Amino acid sequence: MIFTETRGNDGTRDARVSFSAALLSPIASFGGIYSPETMPALGPEFLAKHLPSSYKELALALLQHLDIDIETQILQQALDLYDRFDDATDPVPLVRLDEKLFVSELYHGPTRAFKDMALQPFGLILSALAQQQDQHYLILTATSGDTGPAALETFRDRANIRVVCLYPDGGTSDVQRLQMVTEAASNIKVIGIRGNFDDAQSALKSLLSSKTFNQRLGTLNISLSAANSVNFGRIIFQMLYQFHCYLALVRQQAIELGEQVVLHIPSGNFGNALGAYYAHRLGLPIAKIVIASNANNVLTEWIHTGRYDLSNRELVTTTSPAMDILKSSNVERVLFDLFGAVRTQDLMRQLDDQGYYQLEPQEHEQIKDIFAADFCSDEEGKHYIQQAFAKGYLVDPHTATCFKTCQSAQYRDQVNILYSTAEWTKFASVMDNAINGSEPASDQQALESVAAAAGIKVPETIADLFEKPIAHPDVVEKQAIESEILKFLEPGN
Repeated sequence: MIFTETRGNDGTRDARVSFSAALLSPIASFGGIYSPETMPALGPEFLAKHLPSSYKELALALLQHLDIDIETQILQQALDLYDRFDDATDPVPLVRLDEKLFVSELYHGPTRAFKDMALQPFGLILSALAQQQDQHYLILTATSGDTGPAALETFRDRANIRVVCLYPDGGTSDVQRLQMVTEAASNIKVIGIRGNFDDAQSALKSLLSSKTFNQRLGTLNISLSAANSVNFGRIIFQMLYQFHCYLALVRQQAIELGEQVVLHIPSGNFGNALGAYYAHRLGLPIAKIVIASNANNVLTEWIHTGRYDLSNRELVTTTSPAMDILKSSNVERVLFDLFGAVRTQDLMRQLDDQGYYQLEPQEHEQIKDIFAADFCSDEEGKHYIQQAFAKGYLVDPHTATCFKTCQSAQYRDQVNILYSTAEWTKFASVMDNAINGSEPASDQQALESVAAAAGIKVPETIADLFEKPIAHPDVVEKQAIESEILKFLEPGN
């Protein structure tokens, strides 16, 4: 599988690279990222063959079909990490809510969010590549709440790897923050920034493309990579569970093999949606990918009108904070796949310079052929949490946004899959308010309140967070991020 640059080549990099090269160095020419040059379509016989396959068997077959340059032994070791999930035989349960409505629960990994699905194998592979090359890597990650804990979990104590995680101070739940700042491994540094996720992501992309920063790392014999979904090493694993969920529907006799389904995906940085898009390109029978947003509904506007406009927007803080994002990095890969590098560079330059771009009518039609969208207010999300709880099901505030799209998108005659991206425990205060009408003083209090109402126990891994010492108290201005990172990397630290 060959990867190429979304904005074309500037003459300083290879125009075409392998998967491992794109994984180790994810930023491309002109500030772009790497995308597959082609998508090798799967025939219907692939789905039929793998109907009885386990998740790991299916995943390995898909990765081998994509022909990535990672040894089979390493891939198998990486996929074996799914054995650490709640049910090793089914790391992604598919739960039926009614006749045509299913929930794909992506949060059964160690940090209780869907990012574990990609980052668990990603961390092992990247460390293995670093060791093979006898190279040391600094992995940068910016998080709106879930990528950070999952990245720290997968890279903790990995050979040849050091990690810096940036999170917006006050922009995550208590549980998400504690999952990061209590992580005491010596190869990890967590930095809170005074700003929002877009600020953290901009800082990350700026450092990845900074010649002076990379040169400074070079003097320390350190190379630079990233764990955000700008890295296709993340995206490739987000393609896999789309196939698993589809085959689970066939096994449950909810659909016939070859029948199309509708996917509803809560989206911030568009990585999960991109995984679904590529699965569609590979041949998975998907009728529509419906993007659910919160009040930061720039994606809804883009899909409805063809205009991606940040010029008059400010980030809104919501009860679904992992989706509090305005500049969704992975939209760029869809633009490249549909319109090519020249047009993508033009659109992204306009977004950077003027704060918006407008697709041509025929381009907009191509987007609408596969995507639909709606957004959900905090009050509406609260209603859907209450509604699901009354039926005995706990949904977190991000998953709740998909209940809105299920109502508004009008695909009730087809089977719909909602992607549940986080366990309720990560947003306990919002859950407690929605279910019990409480105004809890802390997530710790809210966890107990919701657990009592639901007749369940708070998972030990979550409850124990509140007893751990804080290992990373630092909160800095955006301008101080680079110096904080360099202090962490200096010999002796």
